[in-house]
Amino acid sequence: MIICGVELTGSDAVVCLLNLDRGQFNLPECKVRKLTLNKNHTREDLKQFQSAFAELMVEYGVTSVAIKERMPKGKFAGGAISFKMEAAIQLIDGIELEVRVLPPALIKSTLAADPLPIPFAATGLKAFQEIAFIAAYVGHMAK
Repeated sequence: MIICGVELTGSDAVVCLLNLDRGQFNLPECKVRKLTLNKNHTREDLKQFQSAFAELMVEYGVTSVAIKERMPKGKFAGGAISFKMEAAIQLIDGIELEVRVLPPALIKSTLAADPLPIPFAATGLKAFQEIAFIAAYVGHMAK
């Protein structure tokens, strides 16, 4: 099963696909590393972002999305735009897609119980994809 890990930062949705097949993890080749919401943040821009995300999920056969939760308040609060993008992902219609938001406490406890099988540097992913990779891993392990 392929899970798409997502980190929402600013106007970007950083994605990482992680497949678990018979107990083995692998990283499917993905031409997209991040999807960007246009700067105007209009209704049409959100629909275009939602459509592009849905097309990516269909193209790679993804049935589950794991999004790292952002705090609504405080020092590490997420921006309003990232919450719009999260809602757009959660409201994708027409395809079978389970969307889960992973709280930091769940991520921390899952990584403590099941550490990453390899160091992130050995994955070949870009450094900015690390949080999305961890979200995808926790999405698999926290089932």
